[in-house]
Amino acid sequence: MRAIKGVITAPDVFEAVFEAHYEEIRRYIARRLDLGVAEDLAAETFLIAFRQRDRFDAVVGGVRPWLYGIATNLIGRHRRAEVRRYRALARTGPPPDEEAPDQRIVDRLSADVTVDRLAGALARLSQGERDVVLLVAYGGLGYDEVAEALGIAMGTVASRLSRARTKLREVLG
Repeated sequence: MRAIKGVITAPDVFEAVFEAHYEEIRRYIARRLDLGVAEDLAAETFLIAFRQRDRFDAVVGGVRPWLYGIATNLIGRHRRAEVRRYRALARTGPPPDEEAPDQRIVDRLSADVTVDRLAGALARLSQGERDVVLLVAYGGLGYDEVAEALGIAMGTVASRLSRARTKLREVLG
């Protein structure tokens, strides 16, 4: 990636960043919230990144964790809605697929129960624990990338992930 003094400044360079990472960031947001919000927040993520591109320093860290950090911060703004969604999903299950034949619904029954339990377990985590778990699980980030994305120490990532796993095991069995 072409950078000037380790900083992304040229719009064409940023276009390459967008092309390389937009879908991944959109999918991460969609898994955390929902598809409708994901489109808007992914666009907002890249708008913020573009406006702040002169602050990005390739010497300090990578583009991918930087973008995940911006996306996670935007998701944080929607935190209450996210928690409400997980709690509602735990109570009611995912919305029914209106076009699904009866057999498909029967086949999904056990999967829906698992989704309900997982959603309920995720809702019980603190925001910090949930962010770490979902960046690892949905974003596929390593501990170092999660630490960079959230602006926390790698030890904090490890301890939050450990606490979250313990809580998830208690709830999920």
